[in-house]
Amino acid sequence: MSSENEQTGGGAEGAPPEQLAFIRESVRKAKTPRAKPRTWRGAALAKERPVARVLVDKGVLHLDRYFDYAVPEELDADAQPGVRVRVRFGAGRHRVREGRREGGGLIDGFLVERLAESDYSGPLAALAQVVSPERVLSEELLGLARAVADRYAGSLADVLQLAVPPRNARAEQRPSPAPLPPPAVPEAGSWGRYERGAAFIESLASGGAPRAVWNALPGPEWSEELARAVAATLASGRGALVVLPDGRAAARVDAALTSLLGEGRHAVLTADAGPERRYAQWLAVRRGSVRAVIGTRAVMFAPVQDLGLVALWDDGDDSHSEQHAPQPHAREVLLLRAAQDKCGFLLGGWSCTVEAAQLVESGWARPLVAARERVRAAAPLVRTVGDGELARDEAARAARLPTLAWQVVRDGLRHGPVLVQVPRRGYVPRMACADCRAPARCRHCSGPLEAQESQAALRCAWCGREEGGRHCPECGSFRLRAQVVGARRTAEELGRAFPAVPVRTSGREHVLDTVPGAPALVVSTPGAEPVAEGGYAAALLLDGWAMLGRPDLRAGEDALRRWIAACALVRPQSAGGTVVVVAEPTLRPVQALVRWDPVGHAVRELTERAELGFPPVSRMAAVSGPAESVADFLRTVDLPRDAEVLGPVPLPVTVAGRPRRPGAPPPGEHWERALLRVPPGGGAALAAALKAAQAARMARGSGEVVRVRIDPPDIG
Repeated sequence: MSSENEQTGGGAEGAPPEQLAFIRESVRKAKTPRAKPRTWRGAALAKERPVARVLVDKGVLHLDRYFDYAVPEELDADAQPGVRVRVRFGAGRHRVREGRREGGGLIDGFLVERLAESDYSGPLAALAQVVSPERVLSEELLGLARAVADRYAGSLADVLQLAVPPRNARAEQRPSPAPLPPPAVPEAGSWGRYERGAAFIESLASGGAPRAVWNALPGPEWSEELARAVAATLASGRGALVVLPDGRAAARVDAALTSLLGEGRHAVLTADAGPERRYAQWLAVRRGSVRAVIGTRAVMFAPVQDLGLVALWDDGDDSHSEQHAPQPHAREVLLLRAAQDKCGFLLGGWSCTVEAAQLVESGWARPLVAARERVRAAAPLVRTVGDGELARDEAARAARLPTLAWQVVRDGLRHGPVLVQVPRRGYVPRMACADCRAPARCRHCSGPLEAQESQAALRCAWCGREEGGRHCPECGSFRLRAQVVGARRTAEELGRAFPAVPVRTSGREHVLDTVPGAPALVVSTPGAEPVAEGGYAAALLLDGWAMLGRPDLRAGEDALRRWIAACALVRPQSAGGTVVVVAEPTLRPVQALVRWDPVGHAVRELTERAELGFPPVSRMAAVSGPAESVADFLRTVDLPRDAEVLGPVPLPVTVAGRPRRPGAPPPGEHWERALLRVPPGGGAALAAALKAAQAARMARGSGEVVRVRIDPPDIG
């Protein structure tokens, strides 16, 4: 600053005292403040609908409701339903100045609706800020989030945390591209392989809302078939949504859609995209620029306009179950969307879950299956190696691999790569009959029996009762065994046996997407199998007991699903494709694999679960936490009259530094878990009772918070 400027004095600093006093007095008398204080004290309110109903982002059950705020006139234009806002929360009733409640901390929220007057009779706090005029929360998305919160005994704010991605200002400021006109109706293509496949595509293209459970044929065509279903929906002028288990599956469907429709007609939402690109894609869907969206779990809430189809691939995969509160499953969310939007529904996979079979059995969905001749033509040859053959096989006792497996590997390597599936070990061994392998279950609640380290008696993992002198109800045997057998040094053994063949591994640390069609050994854990160019020549499914013996109700279903997923990557039997599974051939999942009949296996499982009162026929909830907290929760909760309480039983203590299972207690803490079971039709009442009890505990601040989960995926 020059000396001349210093002498003249610019601005308020050089003004005489009389002028400063005049400025202050003018600001005090102004009707609308020139600045934007977060309290908007003395500011005029909006002339029309001066009340904003806001959902605050607290995420606690006792505050799971809307709060009313006053709308300052200056925010009137931007404060529209669906925008993000910031409000003062926690202001005292007596902190009122010039007709405004003041105090409290700033918190984010969503403006739900504008009203002419409030139900609250006292003074209202004012909206502090409209974060962005972008209307990210539509009425349809709000209704879906409320339905999911009620279904899973959670808060609406927690569901919206999953449904609406964090804001990115740069992505929000960029305009989305103009929407493209609907594409032409696609040909049925490989959907013609299924008995009602062509009719399903025609119904979507004509604006219908068909609901189907699709048992896909083995091979790589599934991604193209999903793409054709999406294209048919777009051709009718509606939107489509596809949820996939991982980024690799999303990449395959992305490539199929691009090949079929070209660029710009669909969005891909995965974690790999990064926050800015992901939010830009999400906004393109919300604004109607893109009518189709594919991606992983979070896509289940994507705000597709005029939704015509929701689709889910491989609903039995663990990744479809959200780990953040209230932990919804993508399948259940899409079922709610199909009912809410009256749109088409497609649940597909190589295998079939019990929940999918229930949808068909109830008549809610129709089956999409191929004739048995086509199934046999597309599937590889499956051979089994059981205990009897292993006992007679000298090579199996010495090298842990049966002779048949060595022969299949040797023959397969002459024609291409060979897949070797090695499962991870289970956490707690399930007990089973040593003679017929029937699972050992409790006589009181049919829960799985577990062996105690220091006791001779067995204990139920559900109700905690001990049981001694048990005999098998199937064959009468008194002998039991733990159904976990390891497969150590598999990759090393194979590498030494075939020294000239490259060995590739795919697992948790490093997952391969594809491998060349040249001869190689590919050792993979379940779910990480790479796709081979031209298909695998053969596959080995080792250590079947580790998968069938997991202490989980879904052990057999999940083992079959993982086996079929690996076998679907193998060439058909006509091209020499062979699979060897090391498991007892008389077991039901193994027989279903040999016959390639996952639907029959799921239907039989559903029948047995209905007889025993197991999910999904019944509804279950898990309540876990410290022993005193669980006991206090069970005393105070007002359960439905037909609810059954199983347990509580102690949970395994989590060891620090080791992987933590979903729902497991923090490392070193001793927790208990109780299971609550209700018959069909009682799920809504159970969820409401649990939510009310949890909200009351939070409001009182009594004891440690217990963890409530509706339909837990692993109940033992």
